[in-house]
Amino acid sequence: MIFVQSTAIYSRLGDEIKMRHYSPKTFDAYSKWVCKFQNYVRDKTIESLSAEDVKRFLTWLAVEQKCSASAQNQAFNGILFFFRQILGKEFGKMDGVVRAKRKPYIPVVLSRNEINLIVDKPRSPYDLIVTLLYGCGLRLAECMNIRMNALNFDHKILTVHDGKGKKDRTLPMPESIIPDILAQVEQVKSLHIKFIEAGYDGVFMFDAMDKKAKYAAKEFNWLWLFPAKELTRVPDTGERRLYHLHDRHVQKAIKSSANRLKFIKRVTAMCEPP
Repeated sequence: MIFVQSTAIYSRLGDEIKMRHYSPKTFDAYSKWVCKFQNYVRDKTIESLSAEDVKRFLTWLAVEQKCSASAQNQAFNGILFFFRQILGKEFGKMDGVVRAKRKPYIPVVLSRNEINLIVDKPRSPYDLIVTLLYGCGLRLAECMNIRMNALNFDHKILTVHDGKGKKDRTLPMPESIIPDILAQVEQVKSLHIKFIEAGYDGVFMFDAMDKKAKYAAKEFNWLWLFPAKELTRVPDTGERRLYHLHDRHVQKAIKSSANRLKFIKRVTAMCEPP
């Protein structure tokens, strides 16, 4: 049977993704498609897997499962990574695969008045998050990952670290929202004192920062601008660490605001300003 040692396989997949500093969401997506591929070719062994199996699987997704073009592309990328990095095999040419049809995407564009209404509705800190999303052009993940050391009030600049493509960039900090950001910083200071007194183990850090800078996780400048309200217990170590607000909480706040305003347009964190 394929993936007899499936736990070890997925562990290796996770290690390869972490080694390349890919997002945890990438591991979730790739492991999902590898699992679907596993179920599709369940009567074959790992050693006998070939590019033909992948072709049949991708065609099956498009023809039988009616999946979108983006889903089929994600499946291809996930299985390609699995073949190359875990199995040590190459696909070769992928001729003959039925491609899922790509539908034209028409973005939802909100008017300036609609954006103002959306910003006014959510409670703190979601109102500031929405302002940063729509006013500064931040992606949701980028906004959630803002730490204190990304804020430069002297030069009125916000630095986005490890954005799309693992690239850094700077954005101007609008004068109008600086007081709100400062107020949020003060709230986080109070939360930081509370967690320090509770003996928490600091915020979640990235890469090997915990080893490079042992006490950095408890320093204020590494705190999230939008931290979670409760600590997360790490299963392996028993540590109590602080994470940022979850993306779903922001999406829910935006959707609730749009529902209360009786908007006809579908409003999400991905909607574009005019």
